[in-house]
Amino acid sequence: MPDSSFLRWPFFEDAHRDFAIRLDQWARGSLGDIDHADVDATCRRLVTALGDGGWLTHAAVDPADGADRLDARTLCLARETLARHDGLADFAFAMQGLGSGALSLFGDANQQRTWLPAVRAGHAIAAFALTEARSGSDVAAIECAARRDGDAYVLDGEKTWISNGGIADVYTVFARTGEAPGARGLSAFVVPADTPGLSIAERLEVTAPHPLARLRFENCRLPADALIGEAGAGFRIAMSVLDVFRSTVGAAALGFARRALDAALERVQERELFGAPMAELQMVQGHLADMALDVDAAALLVYRAAWTKDAGAARVSREAAMAKLFATERAQVVIDKALQLHGGDGVRAGSTVESLYREIRALRIYEGATDVQKLIIARSTLAGG
Repeated sequence: MPDSSFLRWPFFEDAHRDFAIRLDQWARGSLGDIDHADVDATCRRLVTALGDGGWLTHAAVDPADGADRLDARTLCLARETLARHDGLADFAFAMQGLGSGALSLFGDANQQRTWLPAVRAGHAIAAFALTEARSGSDVAAIECAARRDGDAYVLDGEKTWISNGGIADVYTVFARTGEAPGARGLSAFVVPADTPGLSIAERLEVTAPHPLARLRFENCRLPADALIGEAGAGFRIAMSVLDVFRSTVGAAALGFARRALDAALERVQERELFGAPMAELQMVQGHLADMALDVDAAALLVYRAAWTKDAGAARVSREAAMAKLFATERAQVVIDKALQLHGGDGVRAGSTVESLYREIRALRIYEGATDVQKLIIARSTLAGG
């Protein structure tokens, strides 16, 4: 039985505890064995299932329903719980939130009315198109451009490593509109997948299969009302969305780490070595202690960041960076230890720890690589916190 004692921590309210328990019960009964061979079809089914279950209402807030913000603790609990069950289930939930985050937080009434109900119901798949070949962590270096042409914008350029690329129904796209140099000259747009001029230039295969693509925009004409928020506000919009969702990456890593620790505990209690259960060996106990310590420390940082955001902090860049960095880095170590304790079975294709080993690696890169998080933490520390 996975450890749920952390739910008693003071970071949470009763509604959060109830949510985590209900989602775990739903995942046990509804997810089953997930087919990772056809990730496109599987992700579509997962989005539909999450929508039917009502879980996506927490990923994308619709102000028309009276909600005025995303609850970071709920998002983190959802990602931790789903990641513990399956990486693609976590991915499907997370991308509905990240892909529609700009609309939830900055979209106008028409944009929200057009897309958010469908995203929350699982009827439309969303994607967040920020990264380019030469501008990953350095968002200010975006080259994809949107020029104003009468009552429209014309979008040209490429985006890459776009999650849900190729299966999304709607993309939030960030492009250079030129109001000022660097970060101050970016804007955000809502772009339906069937917009003429938008094409899938390449599908990208990665270590742990997920739907990813390189997008191409060629004379892609958008109505002026496709602009999200104000012209030139794209960088602020992107950072505000990431400020909410970056902690959730740490939560997903935490879910992977908890699954690895559970698998390791089961292994060492069942497997005998030198005439006794592995669990009786002091070296094994030392590994388990390190793993448990890393899991709890990561959880404390993740839920501190989420609580701080929910408590009303305008920005939680420092807290989110710490949570994302520590949780992803230490989850990698926890999973590696779990694999080592499994011996040869740990590298058997399709085994639990082998799958986790492939799943965790990307989390140390996307939504701000570990080294970038160190820069954020250092600069915040130098500035006095």
